[in-house]
Amino acid sequence: MRTFDLAPLYRSTVGFDRLFSMLDGFESTPGYPPYNIERTGENDYRVTIAVAGFAENELSIEARENTLTIKGSKQQTKEEQNGEVLYQGIAARAFERVFQLADHVQVKSASLENGLLHVDLVREIPEAKKPRQIPIKNGKAKAQVIETKAA
Repeated sequence: MRTFDLAPLYRSTVGFDRLFSMLDGFESTPGYPPYNIERTGENDYRVTIAVAGFAENELSIEARENTLTIKGSKQQTKEEQNGEVLYQGIAARAFERVFQLADHVQVKSASLENGLLHVDLVREIPEAKKPRQIPIKNGKAKAQVIETKAA
């Protein structure tokens, strides 16, 4: 059995490092609904999920600690109950997608357009955790003169 090295993917995905670590040892995950993860900027990401047939009130998005959970539950209308379905190819079943987010990744906004749910994420690193430049001195200490006044 071959093993695949996902190391090149780690270099190009700053915000989802933990997500790719979890994919290293994944078994089979359900494929419904399909989704994309895009990098839209240096610290900006977008998760797009195909939720055709779902209304805004049938979807819920919850961000807790380093987990983003998106749930959908389809409410049947009276029109659908009256008719007889001869073939059902459009999946309208309930779903739950859970994404593990990297540290300091926050949900910025969510929008539903043309059957696609877009969840925008941003990685906001606190100032204390950002790298900073340290000046290098030449090692020669200058003599300091301390002036005091006699009382």
